[in-house]
Amino acid sequence: MPTGLRKGLTSYGDAGFSLFLRRAFIKAMGYSEDALDRPIVGVTNTYSDFNPCHGNVPDLIEAAKRGVMLAGGLPMVFPTISIHESFSHPTSMFLRNLMALDTEEMIRAQPMDAVLLIGGCDKTLPAQLMGAASADIPAIVLPTGPMLVGHHKGEVLGACTDCRRMWAKYRAGEIDADEIDQLTDRLAPTKGTCMVMGTASTVACMVEALGMCLPGAASIPATHADRIRAAEASGAAAVKLAASGRTPRQIMTKAAFRNAFAVLQAIGGSTNAVIHFTAVAGRLGIDIDLAEFDRLGLDVPVLVDLKPSGDHYMEHFHWAGGMPKLLKEIAPHIDLATLTVAGGTLADYAAGAEDVPGQTVIRSAADPIAVGGGLAVLAGNLAPGGALLKRSAATARLMQHEGRAVVFDGIEDMTTRLDDPDLDVTADDVLVLRNAGPKGAPGMPEAGYIPIPKKLARAGVKDMVRISDARMSGTAFGTIVLHMSPESADGGPLGLVRNGDRIRLDAEGRRIDLLVSDAELAARRAAWVPPPAHPGSDRGYLRLYIEQVTQAEQGCDFAFCLPARGPQ
Repeated sequence: MPTGLRKGLTSYGDAGFSLFLRRAFIKAMGYSEDALDRPIVGVTNTYSDFNPCHGNVPDLIEAAKRGVMLAGGLPMVFPTISIHESFSHPTSMFLRNLMALDTEEMIRAQPMDAVLLIGGCDKTLPAQLMGAASADIPAIVLPTGPMLVGHHKGEVLGACTDCRRMWAKYRAGEIDADEIDQLTDRLAPTKGTCMVMGTASTVACMVEALGMCLPGAASIPATHADRIRAAEASGAAAVKLAASGRTPRQIMTKAAFRNAFAVLQAIGGSTNAVIHFTAVAGRLGIDIDLAEFDRLGLDVPVLVDLKPSGDHYMEHFHWAGGMPKLLKEIAPHIDLATLTVAGGTLADYAAGAEDVPGQTVIRSAADPIAVGGGLAVLAGNLAPGGALLKRSAATARLMQHEGRAVVFDGIEDMTTRLDDPDLDVTADDVLVLRNAGPKGAPGMPEAGYIPIPKKLARAGVKDMVRISDARMSGTAFGTIVLHMSPESADGGPLGLVRNGDRIRLDAEGRRIDLLVSDAELAARRAAWVPPPAHPGSDRGYLRLYIEQVTQAEQGCDFAFCLPARGPQ
């Protein structure tokens, strides 16, 4: 099999000429024959002025290049799309599949024997894993790392759980406009991803459980020297991977995904991760059974005391032992024989766990944060394709609840009416947002964290049951049912709910039900009219997205990117 510059030659009809031309042009960069004769490690550059989560990427690239060269390889940096959660219109999820396509095709298009994937902000690492899974050349991940905590009036703050908490206080009139402006200086004080167990941290931890990054790489703070050393070590590991020929398909097996989902439950992680890792697995032809994931949650307790399910932050998790320590604690629930990019097995990661006396961030199974599933999968007549509830961040008294539906037909409708003083709503009602799914929004925005109506917030209401076909940030909290499938814009039952209907949430029974007769539902379904087409959906990427995106339980990937059938 060709290696180095001989891989994937440009098609000129003459392979010898193709290689001659390639060498001639690359020598314009000043490379020697010795350098060009070495194994090539591609290094993704996802830096952008729009992406503070990736603000340390230039430094990581330099360290990774050093590691590649020290190990005898030639690093070649190449750009891909960069996605930041709060700088992506309409949503970062809308662009995840575009980044996955970009990553896959740039890996295929350019000669490299291995690839080092550097990323952090929520959708970046999933997109890179999706692309790497499809390209299937040796690959290793380097997360950018979490930022450090902020401080305000003697309180420790973490983006973005405390962003939402402080904004809720502002909406409730508990803090003023001057203080909320001051908080923008303090909630995200350094480069890096959110320092709570939001989507970025959740994904990084699951990547480590998959065996796709080096031990400890998920949690090292973005600003620390250890993060630079991890980049150098990852570069060196990429050269060894290239020599071994071990590809993502050999590492990301069904057992490895089960390990990652066990970690998701143990960390009380983001609901978004279920969609993302379902999509990555789907690229390899591996089905993720939501019912099995739910059963896993009943066995694996929540052990990590981090916001939004607990009290601490990622830097505390790291210094408590990080993922190796957690893997050691949940060893009875995972398969430690799975392979890793370090060359051994996951057992090696767990064996290297640091024992930190007195730490309380990573609990033992005898002293969990919560039991019964950090994330619960719901069924019922409102969610025949499934829905998710983050039990570890919900209010216990609302786990069994029946209330009257207050329906919003889309994000614009919610924005217009939610804070209307005349809105007919009480704390016992169930807020319903529809047409906010993959196709309906489009892009399945993080709008599922429906704010408490202002008049209720100012009366002291902190939580109420909220349901939607949208997503919510992994940093968010509350009794919120998400990913209702099929989505309403695709004919799902959520589109049949009317104001005043009764809805029952039974978290322990794993159900979310509309208390309307089957005959009435059938009549409503017959009269249902799909929402109008989105402006601009007749062309370009939006057309491709609407035509090809799958539902939440299939990972919201593009249907044409999935293999007909793969190994299980």
